[in-house]
Amino acid sequence: MTVPTHDLSKLRIDRDPPPQVRRAFGRTILYVAIALLLAGAALFYARSRSTVAAPTVVATPISTGGGGASAAATSVTANGYVVARIRASVSAKLPGRIASLTVDGGSEVRRGQVIARLENDDYAAAAAEATANLASARAELAEAVTDRDQLARESRRVNQIHSEHPELMSAQDAEAARSRADQAVARVNSAQAKVAAADAARRFAEATLENTYIRAPFSGTVLRKEAEVGEVVAPSVGGGLTRGAVVTMADLKSLEVEVDVNEAYIARVTRRQPARITLDAYPDTSFRGEVRQVVPTADRQRATVQVKVSILDRDPRILPEMGARVDFLASDAASDSSGTAAAATAPAANRFRLPAAAVRDAGGRTVVWLVRDGRLTARDVQAGPVSGGFREITRGLNGGERVVTGGVENPKEGMRVTLSGGQ
Repeated sequence: MTVPTHDLSKLRIDRDPPPQVRRAFGRTILYVAIALLLAGAALFYARSRSTVAAPTVVATPISTGGGGASAAATSVTANGYVVARIRASVSAKLPGRIASLTVDGGSEVRRGQVIARLENDDYAAAAAEATANLASARAELAEAVTDRDQLARESRRVNQIHSEHPELMSAQDAEAARSRADQAVARVNSAQAKVAAADAARRFAEATLENTYIRAPFSGTVLRKEAEVGEVVAPSVGGGLTRGAVVTMADLKSLEVEVDVNEAYIARVTRRQPARITLDAYPDTSFRGEVRQVVPTADRQRATVQVKVSILDRDPRILPEMGARVDFLASDAASDSSGTAAAATAPAANRFRLPAAAVRDAGGRTVVWLVRDGRLTARDVQAGPVSGGFREITRGLNGGERVVTGGVENPKEGMRVTLSGGQ
């Protein structure tokens, strides 16, 4: 039987996909490309039609409002803090351990009232000893005075007898009597000096004992306790567990606001100028104020001058260290009783006060972004330094423009925006 033979060299592997697979793969690539093109077109269209919400403010001359009703008649704005003119960190005059503390934060105290007491048994004993020494010295003085008077009478009698009857009393006896009388006078003087010294020692001991009582230096309110019963306090902090102050207190009737005004605007602030105070804690409420002092020196590093403004409207909500904004009112808001303002000092009509965020730097230019027909447009301006979160525009605006104050991180010419808030 013969086995058929095959030529294996003629065998081939067909690596090309079937025609049906090739056609399906091509259609898939086409569909993906079309989908990507449609998605890109939709994204481009959406971006071209999308808008950004931007808060704005209407540029209004300072003389008629300065950028909003809240800033009406404001020439300068500055930020600062509420402080108390009368404030003290009350400490002990002597080192010692606190035995009692009679106040807490918020306590009302009167001048001279005992706030705390140090452990003082040793000082009380020293005062009692000094009092006893004084009594002893006074007794010695009384005895010396009695002896002096007796010896003085005896000296006069002996000298009289000697002058009338020399044979009965010798000159030596008369001289000895006078000497004893003089010695008695000296002993009285010494006793008086001892009494004075004992009295001074007693007053010193009592003063030292009194210094263990820590009293309020003025009438006011305790802001916070700095130490507790059992802690060691000293006039100056020496480290370790030693405390300095026992309490911190202030007279809340002396509250005022300290602000730093940019030196470029300090010429517009004068003593007794009216001001409007707004606390960060109560932004919807304002309080009347008046410039008490313009500190006669400038801060070289920050280019500012400190101004102290008295608070005319007393309110229990006003507390020390609260943040505050002070609007110094322009002269046209400080008219006299006849209702006329000082025209010579009226603010110029072409000056504007805008939030500092509204003014931006763009390639070395100072610009603000205006909204016109729903699109952004840049306007070159000349702006002063920042003061109280505002900048003054002295050139570039005419009034009535709607200026973007935020909301757009990278503004571009022609960008669509919608108005959100503002005036």
